[in-house]
Amino acid sequence: EDEEIVAEIMRRRFFPALITHKAWEGFHFAGHEIRITEATDCYGAVVWPSALVLCYFLETNSKQYNLVDKKVIEIGAGTGLVSIVASLLGALVTATDLPELLGNLHHNVLQNTKLKCKHQPCVKELSWGIDLEKNFPKSSCHFDYILAADVVYHHPFLDELLLTFDHLCKNDTVILWAMKFRLEKENQFVGRFQTLFDLEVISVFPSLNIILYKAMRKGRMKA
Repeated sequence: EDEEIVAEIMRRRFFPALITHKAWEGFHFAGHEIRITEATDCYGAVVWPSALVLCYFLETNSKQYNLVDKKVIEIGAGTGLVSIVASLLGALVTATDLPELLGNLHHNVLQNTKLKCKHQPCVKELSWGIDLEKNFPKSSCHFDYILAADVVYHHPFLDELLLTFDHLCKNDTVILWAMKFRLEKENQFVGRFQTLFDLEVISVFPSLNIILYKAMRKGRMKA
């Protein structure tokens, strides 16, 4: 079953028939052809499998997780694929990442959502753990969903990542998080995450070493 679903997910990806001066990959999600411009000089400018897993889940579970008119933020949006799919599914999306990634992120989001979405998504800088209250004040920022794909990898900002989840998550916010397991240090983040949030495994993809989680603040999952 894992191999069949993974094969179906990977079939959503296609590549240009001819080599072009700018590298891009194509994807079929939410009834649209999505073209993503990539770069190979940093982690955040490449589409990783966790993003495809999360996009496939959002599309195939759109009744249970109805994003229409919901306020959604993606942290570590990278190339923007997940934010684009959420926008095409009707969400009001804020796609965030580091300042050096915003140019490519904005380009991808704009070219794949303009005149195609109910709500035009916005792109905003978010450096984990920095100026959170200033840029995303708790009194006025409320998100129904936080989306995250492959945000836990070999980097020294796990404390800041957890702080960012904590700041953005209200009592009724749902976190959908696709994680690829690599190194033990990063894997331990899951345990730290569970000190603040209840965690539920939604799907497991052994062939990709990816787990898709749903999370809410402690004590709010059943409520």
